[in-house]
Amino acid sequence: MPARTAAPFDLESLKTALPKIFAQAQSTTANHQKNFVALYKLHSDAAAITEPVQNGKSLKLTGERAFQDLFLDMLTRILPIKKGTPVADRIVKFTAGYSKFITEKNVEERKKNELDEDDDTTSERFLNQLVRFLLKGCTAKDKVVRFRVIQCIADTIAHLGEIDEDLYTDLRATLLERLRDKEPTVRTQAVIALSKLSFSEDPSELEDGEPTILDTITEAMAYDTSPEVRRAALLNVPLSPQTLPALLARSRDVDPTIRKLVYTSVLEKYCIPSDRGPPSAVGFTHPRALTIAQREMIVRNGLGDREESVKAAARSLLGAWVDVVRSDGSKKEEGVKSEGIIEDVVAFLKLFDLTEDTIAEDALSSVLQTRVDIYEHIEFPDDYWTSITPEHAFLARVFVDQCLAKNDTLKLDTVLPVVTALAFRISDVYNALVQQIEADAAFASEDVDEDERTRREEMRLDREFAIGEMLRLAINLDYGDEIGRRKMFQLVRGMLSADVLPEALLPRCLDVLRVLSPSERDLIRVVVEVVHELRDPSEPDPEADGGGKGDVDDTETEMGSPRRPQRASQLPKPITEMTPEEKAHADAVDLRCLALCIGMLERVNGTFEENSTLEGVLGELIIPAVKRREMALREKGLISLGLCCLIARRMALSSFQLFLSQVQAAPEVLKIRVLQIIFDILMVHDDAFLGPGSPNGEKIVEFLLQLLEAEELDSVQALLVIGISKLMLSGMVTDERVLQTLVLVFISPETATNQQLRQCLSYFFPVYAYSSAANQQRMRKIFIPLYERLTKAYHDWDGEEDMVTPSQVALMFVDWTDPIRAATAAKGLRKDSENDSIHLELATDIVKALFSADYDKEDKKALCQMLGKLNLPVEVDDDKVRVLKLLVTNLRSRRPPRDTAAKNALAKFDATLSKKYEKQLENFSEEEFRKLEELRELFEFLDDIIPDEEDEDEPPRKGRKRYAFLSSC
Repeated sequence: MPARTAAPFDLESLKTALPKIFAQAQSTTANHQKNFVALYKLHSDAAAITEPVQNGKSLKLTGERAFQDLFLDMLTRILPIKKGTPVADRIVKFTAGYSKFITEKNVEERKKNELDEDDDTTSERFLNQLVRFLLKGCTAKDKVVRFRVIQCIADTIAHLGEIDEDLYTDLRATLLERLRDKEPTVRTQAVIALSKLSFSEDPSELEDGEPTILDTITEAMAYDTSPEVRRAALLNVPLSPQTLPALLARSRDVDPTIRKLVYTSVLEKYCIPSDRGPPSAVGFTHPRALTIAQREMIVRNGLGDREESVKAAARSLLGAWVDVVRSDGSKKEEGVKSEGIIEDVVAFLKLFDLTEDTIAEDALSSVLQTRVDIYEHIEFPDDYWTSITPEHAFLARVFVDQCLAKNDTLKLDTVLPVVTALAFRISDVYNALVQQIEADAAFASEDVDEDERTRREEMRLDREFAIGEMLRLAINLDYGDEIGRRKMFQLVRGMLSADVLPEALLPRCLDVLRVLSPSERDLIRVVVEVVHELRDPSEPDPEADGGGKGDVDDTETEMGSPRRPQRASQLPKPITEMTPEEKAHADAVDLRCLALCIGMLERVNGTFEENSTLEGVLGELIIPAVKRREMALREKGLISLGLCCLIARRMALSSFQLFLSQVQAAPEVLKIRVLQIIFDILMVHDDAFLGPGSPNGEKIVEFLLQLLEAEELDSVQALLVIGISKLMLSGMVTDERVLQTLVLVFISPETATNQQLRQCLSYFFPVYAYSSAANQQRMRKIFIPLYERLTKAYHDWDGEEDMVTPSQVALMFVDWTDPIRAATAAKGLRKDSENDSIHLELATDIVKALFSADYDKEDKKALCQMLGKLNLPVEVDDDKVRVLKLLVTNLRSRRPPRDTAAKNALAKFDATLSKKYEKQLENFSEEEFRKLEELRELFEFLDDIIPDEEDEDEPPRKGRKRYAFLSSC
């Protein structure tokens, strides 16, 4: 029987076959693979139909052209369909899937037919035609068409294979242009398409100064106004060292979803390689692949975020870091024994600088809170304390803090070491530190390489840090055991008495000593004894050594013992009789003693009079240090004296003038210290200096204002502003001049680079204004005088920095004096805010000011436009409304604004006033108002107004130099 021959393919059949395939594809994605095969069969059959042309010298691809036209016709039908329609999305996905399918078939075809690179295939011609067709729609007027076209390109572009240079150039230029499209949906798809195209870009082929695709994507990720576009850039940009900083910067994005995606879809997702590489391979965002600065930024931004979802994502990331941070880079499997948990956490801590801020502590606390499996299995056996490293000491201290925070007494009892055992461990590390310090002193004279010197320095710092962490841990121990308490007391007192103890450890020792002391008086007594021993070492203390074995009864007072009169004859020589070496040693001892006094006074809450022991230290150490010329001694002496003043009211009153005199000519560091002391004294003893009956309150305020206006150092300016803001916010200072000065400093272009100052005031003004109605009234009262000064300064300004315009300042005051916003900020504490008349009173002030001839048309325009933004109360006193109406009517008739916009704004406000208070203004008569005695001044003011006749604007004034801003105000 002869074989059946297939019927020749009829191109007309495409018109029925293709629509059927597309109809099936749009209904569900489950049949796409089957339809790829069917469509490719039709495509191949159609491509086989050709026509000879030019006498058989070439072929016309009739079948291919018919298939392409019909395919594009089917695709065109979904282009006008809006985003989110499932049938259109399925066709786009089907088109991209078919592009991938024929690209894979194209590779097989080339191998089978052994085609050269110059020979094109049916698949390549189809894809080129498809892309060129889609590029034509990128400039369509319809935004939906542009979106669908770019969506098709974005889904198809990864499967194009090799395309010719001209098509690549057109594609790149078109997508870069669509990245500036006004529609966010179009820009989103352009970002996705460019991210896929960036892999094929060669930066060396670009012209000088031309940005690469990655540059444009990272720019869009940082600056595009649409969160959708930034999110698409974040999720699709290729991971590389070039894009990593931009990716991490999105952890501070304004959109919380993007901030969360940084942690979940970038950092945690790529922590481990997606492909199964060697066991030692690490992911692109593996913590060991990041720098320490990047790791700390990730922790700081994530755990410090305001959104709980972002915090949770950051905690999840840190939990994953603990699992992957081991040397092999692999993730810990389930069921791992608890013995390795400590090693994992220690390896995790090595990712951070333990001494830098609280980043490492926050990270470890987060892990202990979220990873219950780690928290439950952490234990500190005896061998844990044998070789203490900074990470081990840090882990123990933070873990104990977490147990205390959770009130987990059972866990605390199992992990806390015995007091005596910890004291011996601290003593061992301390003795090793002392030996190293002594060895380094001898080592300093030798000629050694820098690496060895750095290694020894790091070793010394590690021991210091470990001692500090163990001392912080010792604060939380149970000192019910008298033997352990005595041992710890001997150790800490001996460390304080040794001049080799690093100054950074003094506060830690004092914290432990405060816990061990029965009262503040005993703490002060012990510290004063140590100070006397350091300054007069002629009688060595047998217990000064931390390893001393004698028992000390720390409840006995030794300051009154017969040894004190003997020391009077053994006082140090006067400074004038000392050799330079003796003087340097005496100064070093005094600095150590002052540091001890500062630490002690910071921990004292009682009054100076209750602790008479301090009198001796004050007269023998602190006062002489204040009189010294050496900067270090004088600085610590002033700090000590300031701390004494905080607990001694009389001393504060007698010493305050001394601190004020030190501010004038002091260098920057000392000036900052003294100003901190001044503000602390004012805050603690407010009634004595700034109270209603204080004779010097006005002088102090004047002094601070003069200092602020004359100060040039940014750090000192910022400190002054912070201190004055605290005084204003607490109600200790209510002078309107101070408030006006702060506003001028805030808007001054001279403080534009002082970010600390600007940040403080940008927070202060809303908080101050919204905290009470009285504060809002003060803001209202200063507006017009401030506006007058500001407009003059604005026209005189000729500096390089841009200055805040008067209209911007007017909008700020609208917000600050808004009672509705204040009620919202107060969360219900301020009642009946809709009837607060402050904005009505502000409108009265503004209209009165508009009668003035000192403003030019722009200044008046800003005030007139400000009227329309005020919140007028619902219920208000009739007289206030009538006075305002009277002023507006006279302004429009006698001194109308010359600017059209200002005139319209004033007319609109007048109409709003008449409509809102129609009942109050009914039967309103100016003649009757003139008879009221309390309005005599108002009518005298109105009668003195001379109507404007000349339609002339004031010419702009010439500017002065930039340093004149504050003085001109």
